[in-house]
Order: sequence, then C-alpha cells, then structure tokens
Amino acid sequence: MTKIFKIIDNQAFSAAHKAGQFRGAEIDLKDGYIHFSTAAQVQETAQRHVAGRGNLVLLAVEAENLGAALKWEAPRGGQLFPHLYGELPMRDVRWAKSLPWDGAQHTFPPETFA
Repeated sequence: MTKIFKIIDNQAFSAAHKAGQFRGAEIDLKDGYIHFSTAAQVQETAQRHVAGRGNLVLLAVEAENLGAALKWEAPRGGQLFPHLYGELPMRDVRWAKSLPWDGAQHTFPPETFA
C-alpha cells in the first residue's frame, strides 16, 4: 500500500472528524482537488506551504483506498503528486498525528517514513 499525506490545521481536522469527511483546505477548494504528498514529498510541502505554523495535523491515507478519484499529476518539476478529486472520507484516514513546529522545522512522526 502507498501512504500519502495531507497537512491540515487542528480546526479543519476537528470539523472533518465531526462531518466524517474532509472537503479540502482553501487552496484545495480553489484548485478543485485535495492536494496530497508522498513520504518523499511531504517535508518539502511543509517547508513551502506551512513553515512556521503550529496547530497542524498530518493525515496518512492509503492511496489505493481512494479509487479512481485519486489522480497522479505533475504540477511542477515533473514530480507526480497525488490529487483527490472529491472529498476525503475520514474513514480512509489511517492515522492523524500532530505536526509540531520546533522553531526551525516541523517534526514528523516516524511512521511517516516507515
């Protein structure tokens, strides 16, 4: 199974947990799909898009569970990124862990790279 990751804030996580689904962050809604990253991409994604922010949650999802709604696309540099065209059912979230900021970088749970 291929794990993919989404970084969201605690408030969005709480709302998604209550609703049973995650509809996307502001950028996802603007672009028309939910942006995910692979384990090899997630640290750079954090540096580019959420550096310095606390109160974040890292969601891990098995890519294969998302079916045909998940597309692998190359938006920059030829790298394939997973994009979900639809909502993320929270039942498909394998785990959700805090993504703390230590003042210089985010500290990823070891399971991210296992």
